[in-house]
Amino acid sequence: MLPGDVRFAVAGDSPETRMDAALRELFYRSDRVPFVHWRQFSGARNVVLLTGAVAVLAFVTGLSHLSQGTVTLDGPLAPLLPAVAGDAVQFAGVLLGFVLGGLAVGLQRRIRIAWYGTVVVLPVAALLPLLTAEPTDALLFLLSVVTLPLIVRSRTAFDRPLDLSAFQTAAIVAFVAGQLYGTVGAYALRGQYDGIETWTDALYYVVVTGTTVGYGDATPVTQGAKLFTLSAIIIGAGTFAVASGSLIVPALESRLSAAFGTMTPSELSLLESHVVVLGYGDLTEPLLDELVETTDVVVVTPDTDTASALRDRDVDVLTADPTDEDALLDAGIGAASGVVAATADDAQDTLAVLAARQASPDVRVVAAATDPRHVGKLESVGADEVISPSVIAGRRLGRSVVDADVSLDASEVDDTDRDGDAAP
Repeated sequence: MLPGDVRFAVAGDSPETRMDAALRELFYRSDRVPFVHWRQFSGARNVVLLTGAVAVLAFVTGLSHLSQGTVTLDGPLAPLLPAVAGDAVQFAGVLLGFVLGGLAVGLQRRIRIAWYGTVVVLPVAALLPLLTAEPTDALLFLLSVVTLPLIVRSRTAFDRPLDLSAFQTAAIVAFVAGQLYGTVGAYALRGQYDGIETWTDALYYVVVTGTTVGYGDATPVTQGAKLFTLSAIIIGAGTFAVASGSLIVPALESRLSAAFGTMTPSELSLLESHVVVLGYGDLTEPLLDELVETTDVVVVTPDTDTASALRDRDVDVLTADPTDEDALLDAGIGAASGVVAATADDAQDTLAVLAARQASPDVRVVAAATDPRHVGKLESVGADEVISPSVIAGRRLGRSVVDADVSLDASEVDDTDRDGDAAP
């Protein structure tokens, strides 16, 4: 009977037939059936891909503007743009492309500050076609408008802090301070330079000098200006090398981790509704054959050789101890649809089930008991369902020897009792 459904029994009424129950179940469903599964379109993975696509379109649009030499601002928002900023529109697309590309990388790692940056930059990318009114910019406008509500909708998926080490933070602050030192100093000493008159000239001079390009269009003419330039070069180049090294080294470590068969942090951060397989044993191969075609699977195993072999077959692997709670959190157990513990060692499976239940109390955990006597033990530590392969195989052998046409029924995979015997 449906919730809230009031029915009155009258003498002589016939009881509900099986057909009546089927029709009621078909046409009077209490739960809502969605017409479109929006999660398939608004997931974190799709948001990252769309942001990357906007970055590529913005970069291509910027190259198109640069190739024209001059860009005519005929769009509806052009009168609102200050005249001094008109020249910036010509290379704004390229700049937005680089910025959105960096933000897409941050979104791939589910960094919260990258989400904030994308929410700010995407409207700017959408406004660019409204300034130029170029027909070729229409696709950039449409894709930006489509991506913005999707990224707002998926805001909860990007909840990780930037997580910079103290050394990385200090290196970045030192680099920014070095650039400010050079820019402010060059502007303060602009009377001792040829070619420096504005703040833009000062910033341009510091960047060109610090990168050792040295076009020669701005030069020091006094001894004091030359000494200041030397200090700006040393500070700027040194802080840039330290800051870039502090960011590149962790990236290289991630690549090395991938080479040894484990998933990178960016790959792990995008896992959704996947199945976590704890350990690798005799049952893992048929389990993977059953699951990989329908859902994402992550195998957690400490064996690097096994991990490398699985990665060669495009199976996601995390090289870690499956009984370590931190490793399961890295494998995204909080967003997983289920966990399987099916190695050949019941003691290892027991510890793995305990770790999975502590890491995510609500996730569904299924385990396989090599010894039927351990079924109850695995259930007692938190497994939602325990299957004994030996019991199932015994049933199958017994039925096959009696009837050659018998097939394994789904009911044979039901729970066994706590002693490992077949349930009656």
